[in-house]
Amino acid sequence: MARFTAIYFAAVTCKPPAMIEIVRTNDLVLISFVEALMRDAGIDFMVADQNMSILEGSIGVLPRRVLVADDEADQARRILIDAGIADELNKS
Repeated sequence: MARFTAIYFAAVTCKPPAMIEIVRTNDLVLISFVEALMRDAGIDFMVADQNMSILEGSIGVLPRRVLVADDEADQARRILIDAGIADELNKS
């Protein structure tokens, strides 16, 4: 007869990291470039409003936003500056 052991883990309260917007644009090529830079640097990121942008069609009303964790924002900005796209950085 097989014998199983139950393992119980205490509930862990996880709070997601605060995300900072570093780029806001309608330029799909720029979004892809920023995604590649963040991926290559090992920086976790998220592209927000991607689905809403698709729903509104091609009129470009809703820009997409690239978000990174608060503690990686400075590194992400330096990477974009080094890549020559400092003008695209969110000023806030």
